[in-house]
Amino acid sequence: MRKLVLAAAMVLGTSLQADPSFWVHEWPTTDFENASIDDWAEILSGGPPKDGIPAINDPSFHRVEDERDLAPLEPVITLERDGQPARAYPIRYLTWHEIVNDVVGGVPVAVTFCPLCNSGITFDRRTSAGVLTFGVSGKLRNSDMIMYDRETQSWWQQAIGRGIVGQMNGAELETLPSWMESWEVFAARNPDGLVMSEPNFQRAYGTNPYQGYDTSRQPFLYAGEVPPHGIPSLARVVRVGDRAWPLTRLAQEGQVSEAGVVISWSAGQASALDSRVIGAGRDVGNIRVRDGQGRDLPHDVMFAFSYHAFWPNGEWMLGG
Repeated sequence: MRKLVLAAAMVLGTSLQADPSFWVHEWPTTDFENASIDDWAEILSGGPPKDGIPAINDPSFHRVEDERDLAPLEPVITLERDGQPARAYPIRYLTWHEIVNDVVGGVPVAVTFCPLCNSGITFDRRTSAGVLTFGVSGKLRNSDMIMYDRETQSWWQQAIGRGIVGQMNGAELETLPSWMESWEVFAARNPDGLVMSEPNFQRAYGTNPYQGYDTSRQPFLYAGEVPPHGIPSLARVVRVGDRAWPLTRLAQEGQVSEAGVVISWSAGQASALDSRVIGAGRDVGNIRVRDGQGRDLPHDVMFAFSYHAFWPNGEWMLGG
């Protein structure tokens, strides 16, 4: 059944003409004349319509000691803000919702995860147009989620945090330091931390609807260039700015200090895109990215094809 759904979505995504006039009925207040899209054929339907994947607003949390469902190696996105209890946003929920609009210590944030790119990024929602609330558009570009904001109905590219269509075209969201790690690592470091509670939706939380995706040969709904240097399209890389470190190198070396950053790898985190049960996925390890003073840096652990698509002139940190 899953294969049939994916096949139907691929047919839908590739058969519809990517023309703004086709989308006006769904986006009547979006200014499609104000856009930074060179080729509208890059925009595809991922299958679900606007808000077909419902973002979460104002999530509930409970204490670490009260969590009963998360498996030890299950991945979470960690957000630690000075003076605030650390927060864990389980990938088991983000897989099905992709965006969580939250407020942490008075700062409005959007915690985002695009399963097709393995891209997990946290943004500050404050902009020149005020505080924005983000939803899932149902559109993809280079297989990456296009978000939209409910206030201006502008489209935003998740991987780069930049407005690409509408009033906010060209605007950039501030990326906040957050990272993906296993539940047991988060809980051990933050016994007084908070974990997002299960949303009130009928979803198969804890299961992966993209079983075997990160060992596939070809990304879903992607027709761009493959990465250079013989790197598989669905290999994970750690992106910091416009540089990318292959996860295989980091796993082999354990820690890398170069280009002003210190990246450490440790075993013990399940891939969210491997087995049917997320917590049983193969071990891809935990990553921390800090500067020379030990401060956490914004970064992303994404698939190589996505990095190459959005940073075609980026620097590959291959070592050796």
